[in-house]
Amino acid sequence: MDKTAFLKLIEYLKGKRVFVQTHNFPDPDAIGSGFGLLGILKHYGIEAVLCYVGQIDRVNMLRMMKLCDIEIFAEDALPVEMRESDPVICIDSQKDGGNIRDLPGDEIACIDHHPKASDVKYRYSDIRIVGSCCTLIAEYYKELGIEPDEHTATAMLYGMKMDTLHFTRGVTLKDIEMYGFLFPHANADNLTELTTNSMEFKDLQAYASAIDDISVYGRTGFAGIPFACTDAQLAVVADFILSLEEVEVAVLFAKRDDGIKFSVRSETPSVHAGKLIAGALAGIGNGGGHAFMAGGFIPKEKTSLLGESPEEAIKERFLRDKI
Repeated sequence: MDKTAFLKLIEYLKGKRVFVQTHNFPDPDAIGSGFGLLGILKHYGIEAVLCYVGQIDRVNMLRMMKLCDIEIFAEDALPVEMRESDPVICIDSQKDGGNIRDLPGDEIACIDHHPKASDVKYRYSDIRIVGSCCTLIAEYYKELGIEPDEHTATAMLYGMKMDTLHFTRGVTLKDIEMYGFLFPHANADNLTELTTNSMEFKDLQAYASAIDDISVYGRTGFAGIPFACTDAQLAVVADFILSLEEVEVAVLFAKRDDGIKFSVRSETPSVHAGKLIAGALAGIGNGGGHAFMAGGFIPKEKTSLLGESPEEAIKERFLRDKI
């Protein structure tokens, strides 16, 4: 981290109403890193609101918020109205990145572990490729000499574990180092509770539908779910498909009232998941992400471009580069 630049940001934020915004439909890494950033801001006397667009309805995230005493507000339930002049810090996301709605505030800073998504100029930015955004925030605690409390350390460790698939996906040495830094401060019992019994009955419906629909072309597995799923549900089912011996790239998609949502996973260096989905949805939707996991969306008004056989058209778009 650039400590000098960050401390300049802190001075700028003092006395202002600050919002920390995650990506839409936040996952444990987004919530954990956002919560961790709030702790740092509070250390410097800055009160901030953690906010998001979408829903949080998975049992593991609701349990995370309860056990770690996390307050996060949906855009339509903010405790104070966001003004155009209010500074916004994008966490685990980037303005114009395709997975964060533009709220009224002024996005003046960004801390994210995804590839750079646009040429937006921030007052402060820290965009580095690591396994988890919580890793970056943990480094801030270490470099700034701030001791994370038990709730913060537990939330960030859980975010790290989930975004790296329990340290098996996209892990860097920095992730391992920061795990070691956070672990002595965390509540081990709460961390265990968060990582077990996280599946709900409605998740089984998504699994069942994907299993019934799965098809494999070469080493690429496709599955469509005919009903709306949360981003988190899509992600876990995509990971499940990727676990099959015959699959190196998993493409999962679900129909929603407002369009078609995608989750892509890759475990082969020859296929960059973010680039794959960006190319497959070019001209019809948007998508992007890491080399090993990515997401995308086709809005309802564009789905007609898929023709009379949408699922086949989707497969053709992903296979045209001869995965």
